Amino acid sequence: MNNALNQLQPYPFEKLRALLAGIQPPSDKPAIALSIGEPKHRSPAFVAEALSANLDQLAVYPTTLGLPALREAIADWCGQRFGLPSGALDPARHVLPVNGTREALFAFTQAVVQRDADGLVVSPNPFYQIYEGAALLAGAQPHYLPCLEEHGFNPDFDAVSDDIWQRCQILFLCSPGNPTGALIPLETLKKLIALADKFDFVIAADECYSELYFDEANPPAGLLSACAELGRNDFKRCVVFHSLSKRSNLPGLRSGFVAGDAEILKAFLLYRTYHGCAMPVQTQLASVAAWRDEAHVKANRDLYREKFDAVLAILEGVMDVQRPDGGFYLWAKTPSDDESFTRELFAREHVTVVPGSYLSRNVEGENPGAGRVRMALVAPLAECVEAAQRIRNFIQQG
Repeated sequence: MNNALNQLQPYPFEKLRALLAGIQPPSDKPAIALSIGEPKHRSPAFVAEALSANLDQLAVYPTTLGLPALREAIADWCGQRFGLPSGALDPARHVLPVNGTREALFAFTQAVVQRDADGLVVSPNPFYQIYEGAALLAGAQPHYLPCLEEHGFNPDFDAVSDDIWQRCQILFLCSPGNPTGALIPLETLKKLIALADKFDFVIAADECYSELYFDEANPPAGLLSACAELGRNDFKRCVVFHSLSKRSNLPGLRSGFVAGDAEILKAFLLYRTYHGCAMPVQTQLASVAAWRDEAHVKANRDLYREKFDAVLAILEGVMDVQRPDGGFYLWAKTPSDDESFTRELFAREHVTVVPGSYLSRNVEGENPGAGRVRMALVAPLAECVEAAQRIRNFIQQG
């Protein structure tokens, strides 16, 4: 067996199940889960129709590169969304469809990392655990940058030493962040591109929450936006990951894309050809319909905005929590340690949240997620409101 498997830590939800094991929550209070970030809004009917209308494609082997129609739809969407010059993103060279970003983030790391005991994969802390596992199984070491409140819940990139940048092979970014919801400013992205050029590492920007924001007039910038402002039309050392899961409430479709540096994607395509993970043709055609429509995405944001407004109004004054810049999580401080808070909240109110320390790693004796919980506002509005009221009562009763 691969010895690196022994380095993998339990997933946060395994830890959560162990924490809550043996507790009998009150039976008169229906369970409300704010723990798993699985979108619960209705999937677009027109995407389901496109999927069912193309079930005859079950008889067709899909290509790893994907259909030209899908790559063109993705390139068009990126160009409009991130202000790219016309034709800058070549569908044939700069875009690769993938089966959701989770699979792609892991596989990308295996393709890019050169096995080196000193090699680093740098990521925010807290973070999406795939970054860590992918690094370890690729033969590199994860290196964590704390996301603290005093830095707007973004890493303090200025505090990173040249030695770390020199050893860095991949820098993972997540904007809006999971679980913090923080956005990485455009100027910071441009500085990171300069660092990637200087120290020769790849920036892998996980932007799967990019379409969940609050100000319709100001969509958040992404790594491609920074490339456009720099006139970097080759997207050198820059790769972005996007998905239909959160944007379009289609987590079960397993559809996303990777876009950016053509040379990196050429090598990644070779890896994926051996990996054997081409997206089914009917899924690709349904994805074309999703990427070509924005009305359902705006409606989705409206639903989240309504839930954030309602929940924050209830928690105001009893819990230290603020509206994030994007995403669908609340990153709230707890009045007691995060594990005790999570366990007692479940025991007394039948509401499930995730301890922040489960989403982070201890570095030099400090865990940036300790004393916080992540709450995913994915349930229907009425359930989110009920959960917020139970949390308020729980805190007030002490």
